[in-house]
This record gives sequence, C-alpha cells and structure tokens, in this order.
Amino acid sequence: MRLRRKRLVLRALLKRRELELVADRTDRIKLADLLCFATFRNERPRLPYFLDYYRDRGVGHFLFVDNDSEDGSREYVMGQPDCSVWTTHGSYKASRFGVDWINSLLMTYADGHWALTVDVDEFLVYPFCDTRPIPALTDWLDASSVKSFGTMILDMYPKGNLSAQPYREGQNPFEIACWFDPGNYTISRNWEFRNLWIQGGPRRRVFFADQPKKAPALNKIPLVRWQKRYAYASSTHMLLPRGLNLVFDESGGEKTSGVLMHAKFIDTFSAKTNEEIKRGQHYADGVEYKAYHDGLQEDLAFWCKWSERYINWRQLEILGLMSKGNWA
Repeated sequence: MRLRRKRLVLRALLKRRELELVADRTDRIKLADLLCFATFRNERPRLPYFLDYYRDRGVGHFLFVDNDSEDGSREYVMGQPDCSVWTTHGSYKASRFGVDWINSLLMTYADGHWALTVDVDEFLVYPFCDTRPIPALTDWLDASSVKSFGTMILDMYPKGNLSAQPYREGQNPFEIACWFDPGNYTISRNWEFRNLWIQGGPRRRVFFADQPKKAPALNKIPLVRWQKRYAYASSTHMLLPRGLNLVFDESGGEKTSGVLMHAKFIDTFSAKTNEEIKRGQHYADGVEYKAYHDGLQEDLAFWCKWSERYINWRQLEILGLMSKGNWA
C-alpha cells in the first residue's frame, strides 16, 4: 500500500503539467482556512449556489480545475475573489476521472489544512449544520484527534418527471429535488482499503435493478486534515494511507458522520448525460451514463411511494443515514 500511495503521488506530479493556472489567488489563503477543491466541466448554472452554500458554511478559499468548459464556467469562477482556477484540455479519463489533478493541488496547497473535496452538485450536511459552520466541526475533529470525516451520498430528486421543473441559475436545487430514498441501502466491507462500500438509493432502484452490484458507490470521505503524503485512490471513495478510511466505529458504536446531498437529478440531467455519452470519459467505459441514457428514453421520474421529503439533518440521523456520534 505504501508503494501504491507513492505511485499515486508520482502520477499527480506528472499530471500537474496538464494544468494551466489562469487565476492565482492562493497568496490569500490563510493558515487556518478551510479549503474546497473541485473539478468541473460546463456547470455554469450550478456554480453561484455552490459557492454561496460553502461560503456560508465557512470555506475560506476554492481551488477549481476546469476541464475545458465551453459555457462560461471558467470565466465565472475566475471572476470570484476567493477562487483560484486551473484549466486543462487533458483527458478526464486518463487523469483517473480528475483524481490526479485534484491530488496534485491537494499536495501543493492543502498540507496542514482541512480540505473539502466535492463535486459541484454535492452539498455537505453534517450534525448541527443549521447552526454551526464546518470549521466548528473540524475544530471538534482536531480536538478528538480525528483526521477524516465520512459521508454517504444521498441522491435527491423531484416529485414527478425531471423535466417538469426547470432549474434557474443560482437556485437552491433542493427547492426542486427535495425527495430521497430513506432505505434501500446495502453496506459491505472493502478489506483491501478498510473502508465501507455503500450502494443503493434511486440509482440502483431505477437503473441497476437487474445488476445491483454495478450500482454506483455512495460512500465518500470528502473532508480530510490533509498532509502531503496523502492521496485519493478512487474519487473520494477511499484514500491512502488506509487508516484515513476508518470513518466508522468497529467496536459497535457510531462515529460522527454526514451526508453529501447530491443534486444531480434535476432537469439539466438529460443534456448532461447526452454530453458525457459523447465524450466517453467516465468510469468503466461510461457504463453508468449508458444506463442513465437508456433510462432517459422515457421521461424519467424517481419518486415512488416510499420516497421521503427532506426536512433537516436530524431527520437523516433518525433514519440512520448519518450520525452525530458523541459530538454534542
């Protein structure tokens, strides 16, 4: 595993050459800043709310990799005073789906910082998030000698067809996609990396009912007290060293955990799916997006009689989807 980690670090160093720095404000990063890292392509309508959401929750600086956007996304974030931006024409697939690019930035800028690595359609919900910013959580994690914070992805969707409720730029997507599957999840142990592997939710129910083991993984570790020797091994699903993946309590209790509310399934989903099918840059030859494309031949709806409307983080804790552990 030590050799594998060193190879990931070397890959990141090599892939750094594909990144062109187009907006450098990293000199404004303060020692105690919470940093947010993300890769995107053609996400202009989502970016205003994404930035506002994480600014409100204490992010001090954003570090973005733009993968050759054509819709003004790059120019928009370049104009934001708390954003540093790199752009690349490189292959998303050849960079291990952006992980090499992000690892290179984490190595350079995140050492000693709490680093939040998310997609621009992922929104961190954690215990007491209605009253406490993320730095309150990381202060408690520091005091508890905890270096990483685990989450599961919670796919959110609207009631009715995705195309029925158009998304406005800058809108809170959960005004539209406010429903989720409260159950229908399976958990297994990945002994190689020591992490949990979670699958289920509406994507497995709708797209992978006949092949449930091919459903996307829903476990992520997006928040880490970063050190230069760390590296993400597969998206933010798992890291090296392996001890960072132990975000659950092996003695039968519960560690504090959160949820990444996933706003993928709004009316922009169909166009995004068609774009990604043409690009062919996603995992396993795009099997996930091919399943989406097949399902979208009819006007897709995820809502079912078991769907539950989102209220707050306490609801998710009651359902067992996250835990405040012993953070009071």
